[in-house]
Formats: sequence, structure tokens, C-alpha cells
Amino acid sequence: MDNIAIQVTDVEKVYKLYDKPSDRLKEAFGIGRGKHHTVHRALKGINLTIRQGECVGIIGTNGSGKSTILKIITGVLNPSRGSVTVNGRISALLELGAGFNNEYNGIENIYLNGTMIGFTEKEIDEKLDSILEFADIGEYVYQPVKTYSSGMFVRLAFAVAINIDPEILIVDEALSVGDVFFQAKCYHKFEEFKEMGKTIVFVSHDLSSVSKYCDRVVLLNQGTKLGEGSAKEMIDTYKQVLVGQYTPPEPDQERLVDDEQLRSAAAGKKKDGEDKASEDTYGEAAERGSAGPSAGRIAENPELLEYGSKKAVITEYEIRDNKGTVTSAILKGSKFTIHMRVQMMEEIHAPIFAFTIKNVRGTEITGTNTMFEKAFLEPVKAGEVYAVDFTQEMNLQGGDYLLSLGVTGYEEDDFTVYHRLYDVLNLTVISDKNTVGFYDMNSEIKVQKTE
Repeated sequence: MDNIAIQVTDVEKVYKLYDKPSDRLKEAFGIGRGKHHTVHRALKGINLTIRQGECVGIIGTNGSGKSTILKIITGVLNPSRGSVTVNGRISALLELGAGFNNEYNGIENIYLNGTMIGFTEKEIDEKLDSILEFADIGEYVYQPVKTYSSGMFVRLAFAVAINIDPEILIVDEALSVGDVFFQAKCYHKFEEFKEMGKTIVFVSHDLSSVSKYCDRVVLLNQGTKLGEGSAKEMIDTYKQVLVGQYTPPEPDQERLVDDEQLRSAAAGKKKDGEDKASEDTYGEAAERGSAGPSAGRIAENPELLEYGSKKAVITEYEIRDNKGTVTSAILKGSKFTIHMRVQMMEEIHAPIFAFTIKNVRGTEITGTNTMFEKAFLEPVKAGEVYAVDFTQEMNLQGGDYLLSLGVTGYEEDDFTVYHRLYDVLNLTVISDKNTVGFYDMNSEIKVQKTE
């Protein structure tokens, strides 16, 4: 297709790992029998299509293959198998100062990098002022780059990469260094690039930036592509991977307990008003998880993401306004409560109850938990049921948000997820006055005429 900027087809990258340098020599000269190496597959059959004008994020844990795939796309590495086709001139920030000569000064490195990308000396002359203005490192540009701080290094490297008018920009964690003003300038340039229809491939552990800027996200893990889709969907799956709770989808697998049966069980518990559930209801909650909103008075997300060890289970959840009415619409400036009921399946040293509010793109706007608030740091026993209420004033701007709930904890210093419900409920904020950004600071304004 004419609009494809990058096409990655069945790409694999295999490394031979040797315990000691002598093993590499023995194998090279055929000394001794057998192999002297082990094989590490950094990438396993990766397929990826990036279209012109897209901003695509690549996320994953350390060692998942993110940097490797970028180096193959840019030609720094060759794939062991498969092919990569690139349509357009690439500018890449794979590592701080990659391609810089430490003995050269900043000016010399600008020309060196520009020439490597394919620009003539005259073209670099025309762009030099904009590069120096963006880097803003003063007279240091005439000093050898080996004398630069890491912040100065990245400022110059990014200035070169982003001001030479590439058709494809590839960035690998390069914005993690530099002060807040420089980062803001870089992200503003990102927005300019997107408006100009440039193609951007962005690798970062900053999930908020990935959510904000990326049209699509690819999730890698241990050299395998787990999936690709919206930023919100992939970030939620990535969080499962981080806590070891990811299970590959099995579309044909039937749920063991249907939603209607579970809601009935939860409604029966609430009607009885008992703090302790019967053994049958107990088992159902542990098997499936969430019981849904109380009495079905507010709609839950039919495609919510749910996982956890189920040592504790959220069996009930709802949003209440300042009058105690269950609702999904809250008036800006009023008090509201996020309520959940949690059933303990096993003894837990100190469960942490939490909520998070995200926007529709998946960016986490706000949230808290009982550990942050120092509200509950006690051991619990199997069979106990806890009602958890978070009450606060609604200061978010008017619009639609998504509510996520969770019960987590630490077991021998390891963070453990007992039950998480991502994007379980819609939260609509009703407002007749919106300000800039995500929330209202409720400023008191005083204007006076002076002499």
C-alpha cells in the first residue's frame, strides 16, 4: 500500500550467548565438540505495519525487545530472519548521543549526524540556527561532547533529530532526561509533527505520554507481540503483565459462571444484610469476581478488564451522590462517594483498597488508596467482608470518565493483585463551568482598578 511508512514482516532476532570469550573462539575455530553457546531469541516473528502520519507507541517490560525492533527498523541491526521495509527518511533517537563522536564538539556532531542521515552541508547550514536554538546549550556547543552532562547530550541529540525535517521520527526513551521545560518543548514539537502528518514511533515507560500522543500502541513481552490496539486497551493489558496476571485470551472458552447468576448472588447477599457470605456464594465470588453494581441501578462496562489472584474479591461497587443516591452522574463541585464491598477469601496481612479515574483515552487523571491515605493498614481473615467508601469533592472538568477499582497488597515485599476491575463504571461529570486542563482549581479572583 502507498500509505505504509514501515512494514515489519516475520522479524526474528537471535543472539548467541557465550559464558566466556574463549568459548566464542573455540566455536569460531571448530575446537572441541558440540556448541559452546546458548541461543537467546530477542524477537520472535514480529509483524507490524505503521502507516504514514501515525504516532505508534511500543511498550513492554525491560528485555521485551522494544529497542531491538527499533534498531532493526533503523538499520542499526540486521534481523536474523524476516524483512523490514521503510518508506521515508528516518531520524532516530535510540540512545543518548547515538552516532555522536565524543571527541568532536557540538557543531561538528551536528554536521556529522546530518550527513549520516543524508543531508548536504548546505542543507545543514540552513537548519543550523534552528537546531542551536532548540538545543539551547549556549557556548558549550563549541566544546567536545565528552564534556557534556547527560542533559546537554540529549538536548543536542534531540535538537538534531527533530529539526532536520525527517519523514519518520523514532524515539526510544530519549525524553526521560532533561528538565521539565525541555520536555515540554519536545512534546510540543511532537504535536507539531503530528499536525504535519509525520510518522512517529515512540517507545517509553511514561504511560501517560503514550496514552496522550499515540494513535495506536503495540505491546511486546519477551520478544513476542502480545497485541496491538488503542492506548487504553494495551496499557491495561501491560499492567497485567507487570504483576504477572496476564493470561492469553481464549475466545472460545465459556465463562464458568454467567454474569446474571453472579448478580443474583450479590443481590441476595445485600438483601440479607449479612457481613458473612454463605459457602455457595463465597465460591461463586471467588470463581468469577465482581458482582456488579448494586441492584443494577447503574450500567457497568460489559467489556471491563478483570484479573487477580482472587484472595480478595470485589463483590459490589457503585457511585453515590451527595444525597446517597446511586448514580453515574455527579455535579461538579459536589461531594460524592465511591463504594465497594470486598469479600476476603483468605487471610491477608494488609489489603490495600484503591480507585482510579481515567479519561476516555486511558490517561490516569486521579485516584488514591488506603495505603496512601493511611486509612486502613490491618490484617484481615478469611470470610470477613469490608465496605469501603471513598468520599471526596468532584473538581474534575465536565465530561465522561472511567472508574477502576482494585484490591492489592504486599506478600513478602512482592506486590500482589488480589482483584482488579479496570474501567468498570462510567462516571459523568455535569458542569456549567469548565476551566483549562483536567480539574478545576476553584480560583478566587479579585480584580481592582488602581491609580
